Formats: sequence, C-alpha cells, structure tokens
Amino acid sequence: MTTEVGTKENPWKLKTPPQTSEYEMYKDEKDGKAILVCTVGKTVLHYDYRCIEDLTAMLKQHGDWIELGSADEQKPAKEGTVESWGRSTENPVGGWYGLKKGLRGRFGMYIPPLMEALKLAEVEHNPRNNRMRAI
Repeated sequence: MTTEVGTKENPWKLKTPPQTSEYEMYKDEKDGKAILVCTVGKTVLHYDYRCIEDLTAMLKQHGDWIELGSADEQKPAKEGTVESWGRSTENPVGGWYGLKKGLRGRFGMYIPPLMEALKLAEVEHNPRNNRMRAI
C-alpha cells in the first residue's frame, strides 16, 4: 500500500466548501494526459490536471478573494467566479477544464478544496457563496 496521497490507492479525502458532502480525488492518466478523477457518491468526474497550476496562477494574478460560483454544466456560471473562469475561452486551455461531456461543471465546487488541501489556496466554508484566494 502506497503512502503517497493523491493516488487511486490513497486518494485525497475532501469535503465540499460548505463542508456538507465528502468526495475523493486522485491523479490519473487518460489518453496520455494527466487528469484528476473526482468521485462524488457514484458519479465520476474528470478534470484536466493542469487546472491546479493554472488556477493558482489566476488566483495570484487576481490578488484577492474570488467567489466560487459552482454550477452544473447545463447552467450558466455567474460571471467573475472560479466556475466561470474554469469554462471560459479566456483561460489557458481555452474552455472547459472538466473533461466528461455532461459532467464538466462543478469546477468551483470540487477543485477549490483540493487547492486548500495542497496548501495553494484559502477557501471559505460558509453554507453558501464561498470564496477562495491564493496563499
């Protein structure tokens, strides 16, 4: 058994920003590309692994708190939020960091707690309207 955290055998155990739901994440590879596998109950989402580095850079450039604004793929993301940045044509990948069509949203719900666990960002834990900023 590996002691390295963030692997399939030893995933990060995380909670959503409001601390209401638990989920797991780990780094994997798909089609030669590094990805994050996010398991929420029986739902499995995939995000481009480079989102960690890209979001860290964006937060540092932003320099202040930014609202998370989590939303499903089918719903519009509130402008100026982490969620809207995670699907914007203006971000470094030119669109969605979510990789599974139909399940590409919720970037603002599941990536920020990982960033906090990696000590790259600070995340609020209010019942709603949470924000994050770079450390």
